[in-house]
Amino acid sequence: MPKNKTIERYLQDFSCIIITGASSGIGRELLSRIEYSGTAASVFNLSRTPPETISKALKFTHLNCDLSQPAHIESVVAELKKLMPSTGRILLVNNSGFGAYGEFPAPGIDHTLRMVDVNTRAPVHLTALLWNDIKTRGGQVVNVASLAGYQPTPLMATYAATKAFLLNWSIALDAEGRAFGVSCVAICPGPVSTNFSKAAGFESSTGLGGQTVQACVEESLQAMMRQRPQIITGWKNRLLGFFSARLPKPFVAKIGLRMIRRLKLDRFVKKS
Repeated sequence: MPKNKTIERYLQDFSCIIITGASSGIGRELLSRIEYSGTAASVFNLSRTPPETISKALKFTHLNCDLSQPAHIESVVAELKKLMPSTGRILLVNNSGFGAYGEFPAPGIDHTLRMVDVNTRAPVHLTALLWNDIKTRGGQVVNVASLAGYQPTPLMATYAATKAFLLNWSIALDAEGRAFGVSCVAICPGPVSTNFSKAAGFESSTGLGGQTVQACVEESLQAMMRQRPQIITGWKNRLLGFFSARLPKPFVAKIGLRMIRRLKLDRFVKKS
């Protein structure tokens, strides 16, 4: 892993780092960068699955939490507040989320509603419970949204809508938080080599490629360090986001549906 002294110093500036979903994907790579930075911060992962092979030098605690359940979030934050340092800046990364592919409400209403809970309600709930601490002590909130949040996306309609919510909520929260020395960053990746396809209902990789998780996290950390309210990772994704955000949404939706159907992604979907 290449050294980046500036990012290492940025991560070392926090006394407490909280991540949701650090067991895989973007969250796990971010946790690896935190390990590598040599930070003395207390680091917490909130998810159902603990990450593997954590450095013994890291002050790390896994707190088991089902983010689709409000009671679990309330309980785990109560425990977290007993364990976290009482002073110093806080970094909260709302990373957990998953998708779904197919004509609404595929792959099922339970999956769809749980996705809404994890992708939108959980970040709002968790941030609200920690917001006074973050405002008082200073710090940053990072929300992992998506390029899909910049336009309506047929066949991933609800997923894209949850990410549009997260993107706009994050930018507005950044404007509010600046008066208290708090910044918010919305990270908007395009396709990234993670377990997203499996969670979205695909039986195998779609082979569509995309950015490596390492490149995505590197760009994300640069934006976090610079306190940028939003970042689309990958230059091709930035071009797509620039144009799709400026075109009429009904037009973008129709073109998007046509393009997605041409990819014939149905052949990768798990058969029930």
